[in-house]
Amino acid sequence: MRQLHPRQSDIFEIAKREGRVDVDALAFQFQVTPQTIRKDLNDLCEIKALNRIHGGAVYPSSTANFAYRSRRELAVDAKSDIAKIAAELVPDNSSLFMNIGTTVESVAIALRGHQGLVAVTNNLNVAYILSDAANIEVVVAGGTVRKSDRAIVGAATVDLIKQFKVDFAIIGASSIDEDGCLLDFDYQEVRVARAILEQARTKILVADAMKFERRAPVQIGHLSDIDIFVTDAPLSENIQQICDEADVIVKTTDGLTAGKSGE
Repeated sequence: MRQLHPRQSDIFEIAKREGRVDVDALAFQFQVTPQTIRKDLNDLCEIKALNRIHGGAVYPSSTANFAYRSRRELAVDAKSDIAKIAAELVPDNSSLFMNIGTTVESVAIALRGHQGLVAVTNNLNVAYILSDAANIEVVVAGGTVRKSDRAIVGAATVDLIKQFKVDFAIIGASSIDEDGCLLDFDYQEVRVARAILEQARTKILVADAMKFERRAPVQIGHLSDIDIFVTDAPLSENIQQICDEADVIVKTTDGLTAGKSGE
């Protein structure tokens, strides 16, 4: 499958949510030219992710799982490297939450060799990855399964999460704004992510540098809510300052560590 630009994945998410997208509106939202958006739409239509119409494109119902599959194709090596670092932060015989996201799923793969873990998740992909790991107990939250990515969302999911107080939370985000806000596309998933942050003693954000290039409308929280941020590239001066001021430990795949554990 052709790798998509993060903006193209975002356009697909918008089309899936709203049913259609408009060239001029997207150009304004992403601060690019209409010609750039037309090329994005043409690329998405070429692989049958969207159907082109005059002035924009529409979402075909037969492509419900495309966005998830396309995200899996983005920054595969970076996600794997991030996952290895995050997994090393979780000791044996601990408990953790794991939410939605392809990077979080990579962490689940890296955790399979751990001993004595209790993993609570609203991500059926994570549950499947860990289900046959001999020494890991998996607790799956109840609720409504979102077909696009096998996320479990809704009030019942939040209620289950709030029954636990765990050692770690491994969370992802669709977007990170330059002011440090952590963002997602689905307000139901955001409610779950907020509950996870509230019920975890140590909060680990796993996100590659592409998340700084994306835009999403619903706020999960802020970088200052996180204890450890694992990513694949040095941060911008502004984001690093936000982390420094909030005592967030930053770990990158090139071995750099900044924050409470040493700068």
